[in-house]
Amino acid sequence: MQLTGAEIICECLLEQGVDTVFGYPGGSALNTYDALYKYSDRIKHVLTAHEQGASHAADGYARSTGRTGVVMTTSGPGATNIVTGLATANIDSIPVVAITGNVNTDQLGRDSFQEVDIVNIVKPVTKASFLVKKVEDLAPTIRRAFELAQQGRKGPVLVDVPKDVTANKTDYMPVRPKAPETVKIKNPEKISIVLEMIKNAKRPMIYAGGGIISGNAGNEFKAFAELIDAPVCCSLMGLGCIPASHPLCVGNIGMHGGYETGMATANCDLMIACGVRFSDRVAGDRKKFGEQSKIVQFEIDEKEINKNVHVDEYILGDVKEILSVLTSGMEQQNHAEWLSQMEEWKHHFDNKKLPESDFPLPQEIIETVNEIKSEDDFIATDVGQHQMWVAQYSKIEKEKTLLTSGGMGTMGFGMGAAIGAQSANPDKRVFLITGDGSFHMNLNELVTMNSYDLPVVIIIMNNSVLGMVRQWQKLFYESRFSQTDPHRATDFVALANAFGVEGLRINTKDEIKPVLQKAVDLNKTVVVDCRINPDQNVLPMIPPGKTINEIITEM
Repeated sequence: MQLTGAEIICECLLEQGVDTVFGYPGGSALNTYDALYKYSDRIKHVLTAHEQGASHAADGYARSTGRTGVVMTTSGPGATNIVTGLATANIDSIPVVAITGNVNTDQLGRDSFQEVDIVNIVKPVTKASFLVKKVEDLAPTIRRAFELAQQGRKGPVLVDVPKDVTANKTDYMPVRPKAPETVKIKNPEKISIVLEMIKNAKRPMIYAGGGIISGNAGNEFKAFAELIDAPVCCSLMGLGCIPASHPLCVGNIGMHGGYETGMATANCDLMIACGVRFSDRVAGDRKKFGEQSKIVQFEIDEKEINKNVHVDEYILGDVKEILSVLTSGMEQQNHAEWLSQMEEWKHHFDNKKLPESDFPLPQEIIETVNEIKSEDDFIATDVGQHQMWVAQYSKIEKEKTLLTSGGMGTMGFGMGAAIGAQSANPDKRVFLITGDGSFHMNLNELVTMNSYDLPVVIIIMNNSVLGMVRQWQKLFYESRFSQTDPHRATDFVALANAFGVEGLRINTKDEIKPVLQKAVDLNKTVVVDCRINPDQNVLPMIPPGKTINEIITEM
C-alpha cells in the first residue's frame, strides 16, 4: 500500500511495539505530527515542556522497561535540545531512538531556517545517526535504528527526516521485527581458565555494573554470585542487579561507597568485573585499584577491555550467556571466613552517631521512603549529594527500579526520567529524589506531570546551595564557595501550586513520615520541600585519584 513518509514512521513504530513517544512539534515535523493525530488511538504522545525533558523521558521509559524509548522533535533547536539526553543515554547504554525533522532536502546545507546538521552533531554520543533523503529508505532506516539500539551494547540512535520525505509517498509493507541476536562468547577458550581462577580464589569479590541490568541477566547473576559465594559490590548503575537485602550484597562501590566495599576492593585476591567500565568514580587510582588481586572482566564491548584498568583475563560476549556457561561448569564454593570479614567491615562505623541537627537528615528521609514504597516502585534521581545519599541508603531490591544518570551525571535528568517511568508503569509509583540545584534545571516539567496526571512524588533535598560542588570546595578549595550559594528565594510549595500541583514541606524530623505518607496518599503529582542542612556532607568519601587508605569519614 502507498503511504506518506509520516505514516510510514507511525507504522514502523507500531511494528516495533512502541506505545508511547515523547516529544515536541515544530514546522519540520508537522507532517509526522499530523500522522500521529491519526494514529493517536494506538500511539500515545506525551508533550513535554522542553525537548530535553522529552529525551530524558524516553530514557526513563527505556530504563524502567528495557524497551526502546522514543523521542520525536522538529529541526534546529528542537533537535539540538535533545543532545544532552542522547549523551546521557549513550554513556549508560540505554536504548533510545530519536526521530528528528529537518528542512526539505533541497534546502539542506543552505543555512535554511531552523536547519542544523544534527546527524553529525550527535555522532560522538550515539551508536549511529542517519539522514534519510528518499522516502523509499525511510522504513528500512527506522527498522535498522531500532535494531541497533537493542543490539549488543545498547544505546541511542538518531534518524533525521527532511520534511519533504515525510510528505512523499511510497509502497509500504509491514515487517515483523527480528529479536536482538545474542552476542556469542568470542573467546570461549577462556572459560576453563576463568573457572580455574574462581575455584582457586580464597577472597573473591564481584564488582557488578549496569551491564547486568542492561543485559537482563539479573537471575543468572544472582545464581552465579550464590554459587561462587562471593560478596557483590555494585556500581551506581549496578544497584538492583542483586537485591539489597541479599546476604551477598555489600552495597555501593566507589568514591562515596561504603568502607566495606573499599576494603573488599583492597583485600580481595580475585576481582570479577561484570558489566562495568572501571569508571574514575570507582577506580580512583587506576594503577592501585585492585593491584593485589587478579582481575577478570566479563564484557560485551571489546573497547572496554584494558581501557581504564589492566585485567588479567576477560571473557567477551553477552553477560547473560557468560554467567550461564560459567554457572553450569562450577561447583558450589564456600568462603565463609571471607564473608565474615565483610560483615565486620560493614559495621566498622556502627558506633558513629548520626550528626546532631535540628534539620531533617537525608538518610532518615530516604529510609522513610524505603518503608513507604513497594519493591516494584521506582526511585529516580538527579545528580549531586542527593544521588549519593540514594546510593548509600536506598534499598533497591529489583532490577530497573533505580533511574539515575551514572556516566554523564546530568543535572535535570530526574524530571524527564520520572515522567518516562511513570508513563510506562501507571500501576506503580515513581519517587523522584532531587536537590534544589537539579530541580531548578527542569522544573518546567511539573506542567507535564500535572497535564498527564502522573502521581510522581518529588522529594527535594533543599539545602539552598549547590551541595556537591560546595562539598568539594570545602575539601579541596579551602572553603572558597564560588557560585555555590546562589541565594535563590524560590518557594517550592508556592511554585508547585502555581503549576497546579500539591506542595508540602518538611521542616523537622517529626514531619518526615506523616508528610511523605500524605504525599503518597494524595495519588497525584506532589512536591515535597525538605529543608536539610546546607553543611550536610556525603560521607564517607574517597578523594579523586585516591584509594581506600585515604578515605574521608568526617569533615
